[in-house]
Amino acid sequence: MVIGEILSDRYELEELAGTGGMSSVYRAHDRLLDRKVALKILHQQYTEDAEYVERFRHEARAVAALSHPNIVTVIDRGEHAGRQFIVFEYIEGENLKRLIERRGPAPVEQALELAMQIARGLSFAHQQGLIHRDVKPQNILLNGDGQAKVTDFGIARSLDVKHGMTQTGTVLGTSDYIAPEQAQGHRVDEHTDVYSLGIVLYELLTSDVPFPGENFVAVAMRHINEEPPSIRERRPDVPPRVEAAVHRAMAKDPEARFPTMRDFCLELEACHAELQGTQIIAPRPAAPTRRRSGVSPWPFVLALAVLIAIGAVIAVLLIGRSNGGLPTGVVEGGGTVHLAAVTAYDPQGTGVPGEHNADAPKATDHQADTYWETERYRDSPSLGKDGVGLVLDAGRNVQLQKLGFATETPGFTAEIRAGDSKTGPFPDVVAGPQRVDKQARFTIASGRHRYYVIWITRLGVGYPTARINEVSAN
Repeated sequence: MVIGEILSDRYELEELAGTGGMSSVYRAHDRLLDRKVALKILHQQYTEDAEYVERFRHEARAVAALSHPNIVTVIDRGEHAGRQFIVFEYIEGENLKRLIERRGPAPVEQALELAMQIARGLSFAHQQGLIHRDVKPQNILLNGDGQAKVTDFGIARSLDVKHGMTQTGTVLGTSDYIAPEQAQGHRVDEHTDVYSLGIVLYELLTSDVPFPGENFVAVAMRHINEEPPSIRERRPDVPPRVEAAVHRAMAKDPEARFPTMRDFCLELEACHAELQGTQIIAPRPAAPTRRRSGVSPWPFVLALAVLIAIGAVIAVLLIGRSNGGLPTGVVEGGGTVHLAAVTAYDPQGTGVPGEHNADAPKATDHQADTYWETERYRDSPSLGKDGVGLVLDAGRNVQLQKLGFATETPGFTAEIRAGDSKTGPFPDVVAGPQRVDKQARFTIASGRHRYYVIWITRLGVGYPTARINEVSAN
């Protein structure tokens, strides 16, 4: 292939982007839709080999069925002058390996965010019955917004393939990231991808792979026989829970790893939330006291506890008076606020299928496992419009002080607005925008309103929807 050549009267080759063992990748111009695309073209020497051609076609069929923000999208496939090619969306950026080589160890928070995105993409592939088998930084593309996308499913296999291999004893994969069972030619499943992602996260945190070696066999034997080096010995700032998650993912026995990629992802999300949360500092142990013979200390302890409780009540009342005579968590007229989610608010929407208006009450039904959810947005994290929201009814005009909620789709951006009608508009921004993690808490500015809306302006990276599980306020 030469630069300037046009494939299928449509794709004009512009630049060679990279070359692998089976294929080369070109940046090309789609003359029909006037956009950049990436073309993977099978090497000439493999065009006569039916097995390689079928493997190449398998990749196209497999990935074409995967539509996820963290998986590179397949656009087309074809043949030109006897050469098989696949057309992918073009990602303007670099791969994860180059980022590591250029910047060294990543900040812990960034490493977790990238690993979570990769895990979400792979988990989705697993749910569709497909494992990757070659997870490595070179196969993770990064766009300009920091979004990670998994690519190169060239040796992926279906989960229900007999023995999980192309042939008994076949070894496929890249040695630096290969799982022990894969290196030995044993059965592979989604645990194999979990192991490889553990290696990727190890490298993100340390900028080195755990088992370097001079050749494939030497590295593979280290994966089979050696435990990974400690991360915290090199990076003391890495929390113990993060190191424990990486080492569990890299367990030699597949059954000792996380049961699924989703489980690994959930643990990474918990580590990330813990890293962002308020650090709890354990109190220093009290100095030992001498007890008088025959005298029990408990009456004094109980008396002190009563005094502390009385002091706390007085403090709450005093704080409430400084806020206009109302203690925190109480509104005018007495009592806490009981919000009811009544509908979605989508002023720029198309109406059908809508924003799941009927599910709105699930956000205030006191059931943590139910939720209201936006519709799916293919161009996430952007919504393609100003925003979408969930309307909350306080029952009367109230001055809220705090509004919080839980979500299963962290990372989206939201603010709180208020108005006088459940159908809008909501002109008053009573709490500015903030990035939402699993638990969100907004401080509400002054103003009395009956209706409040959780206004979502941007989705979390890797999530095509936003969910609100349970709302609380005072």
